Amino acid sequence: MGVRQGQGGGGGQLGDLEPGTRQRAQLRARVVDIALLALCVVLALWALWSLVGWARGTTGWAYSVVACVLLAAAVTARTVGIRRRDLRSGR
Repeated sequence: MGVRQGQGGGGGQLGDLEPGTRQRAQLRARVVDIALLALCVVLALWALWSLVGWARGTTGWAYSVVACVLLAAAVTARTVGIRRRDLRSGR
């Protein structure tokens, strides 16, 4: 068994994912990006499903409208978030 280093170990150097490191900030942005992408996919499937149901006459038009509005809001939030992150990073 090797010697375990405590939180302050390693000669004062920060680990990759410790608070205050660049990797930690990038990880948070990546997790948010993945979550918003998953939300957009789920909402897109719901919108498609409700539009097909509306065309067949099995669901009401209100479900389709709500699904499309929520999808538009999620895509807008994802786009704005990506643009803001790109502006901060100087790309």
